[in-house]
Amino acid sequence: MNLEEKVMAGIKTAMLARDEKSLRSLRAIKAAIIIAKTSEGAGGVLKEEDEVKMLQKLVKQRKDSLEIFEKQNREDLAVKEREEIEVIEKFLPAQLSAAEIKDIVANIIKETGASSTADMGKVMGAANKQLAGMADGKTISGIVKELLTPAP
Repeated sequence: MNLEEKVMAGIKTAMLARDEKSLRSLRAIKAAIIIAKTSEGAGGVLKEEDEVKMLQKLVKQRKDSLEIFEKQNREDLAVKEREEIEVIEKFLPAQLSAAEIKDIVANIIKETGASSTADMGKVMGAANKQLAGMADGKTISGIVKELLTPAP
């Protein structure tokens, strides 16, 4: 069952259960799928890695909005963003913990021979490729920067 079929089944279930938060989130995913499938060059088909990237983008957008709403003390809007993040993340592969990411990044640093923050691009490229779908870029970037920055 591909992502679109899972989302459609989820929409039916949410409608029957009158689950407004899930329904809102699933409809957002469905809209993103339709946009991605009809975009130029997609050919009406989404590969699994494209689906993961799309879902990560949706989560990132909501996290950015959540941050803004929290700064503006708009708890009513922040709650909706948290709910949508929770539903969308159910469709993403399991995310790695910070410790697991740190271990993988440390190995990549050894393999690439990186020694300073000047080598960050080389490490980030390999890390993003290896950790695709299992961690967000902001977390990976922070860990890479931490590991490449010399201790004072």
